[in-house]
Amino acid sequence: MNKNPVTLLTLQWGDLPFEEVCKKASEMGYEGLEIGCGGDHMDLIKAATDMNYVKEKLGILDKYHLKTWAISTHLAGKIVGDTYDIRHDNLVPDKLKGKPKEMRAWAIDQMMHAPQALKNLDCNVTTSFLGSPIWNFWYSFPQTTEAMIEDGYNRIKDLWTPIFDEFDRFGVKFAFEVHSTEIAYDIYTSVRLLDVLENRETFGFNFDPSHLLWQGIKPHIFIRHFPKKIYHTHMKDVYVSSEDTASIIGSHLPFGDPRRRWNFRSIGRGMVDFEDIIRELNYAGYTGPYSVEWEDSNMEREQGAKESCDYIKKLRINPSAFAFDAALKN
Repeated sequence: MNKNPVTLLTLQWGDLPFEEVCKKASEMGYEGLEIGCGGDHMDLIKAATDMNYVKEKLGILDKYHLKTWAISTHLAGKIVGDTYDIRHDNLVPDKLKGKPKEMRAWAIDQMMHAPQALKNLDCNVTTSFLGSPIWNFWYSFPQTTEAMIEDGYNRIKDLWTPIFDEFDRFGVKFAFEVHSTEIAYDIYTSVRLLDVLENRETFGFNFDPSHLLWQGIKPHIFIRHFPKKIYHTHMKDVYVSSEDTASIIGSHLPFGDPRRRWNFRSIGRGMVDFEDIIRELNYAGYTGPYSVEWEDSNMEREQGAKESCDYIKKLRINPSAFAFDAALKN
């Protein structure tokens, strides 16, 4: 198995049965899956409490010569720390819709079961969100005080500390995806988050370059800032238009609309420099998966996922153990 296996995140394939996704991923050349929780793909509670369920999932993966190194708990994680709005109803079971307290209790329960589920699946990391009680403060009008921001970060710490304690107990990692609408969405907010969480070992980042580039941040510089905190990676591309008719914050246009200032694209069809990223990850000593997250609204899903897999496999670099100038002799 390669140092950095190429995997496929299943969240965007949640309409298909788990075994069908496994079959398709194997045929496309993927070496494993980052399994998204929900639907037929992964029930966190069952994965934590029912070894027959775990054996069934691992058996299906093995049937198609796939492995898993991570599970995605983004949806539950988002609910833990967010302030409720109606859009959250899309992320929870029907019986919880419109019930903020019950939704948060469900999400916390899901995340408390995640470490045991990871252990049972022989995985060492979950990729996830934290949510944010202050994302709507991103533009400081009405006026935002420093105390308001500090309260938001402390709220995240209070909500998540018992969960992270459980991750510590099981010796597994939490890889937070820096992302708009989250408590940390760029380098400065990520530094602040690490400080608030006292840089605890269990907590690191799921690096996704697409969310950084459209904000104007060179993605590989994020890795350079946090080389020992990259616990997982998403490979996802994005294109930012040079046209000046739309706002960088989306213009309330749906993903895929060509009038948007930016859109996600299949890997190799956007503006992310994956060569720089892979070299930076190698320099940082990252040995985890390159997990393809397909989100291209204007491209057929299987074509995009297959292209993305092939693209990343071609770029995959084995670090040199030999200095190129070591053999230069007079």
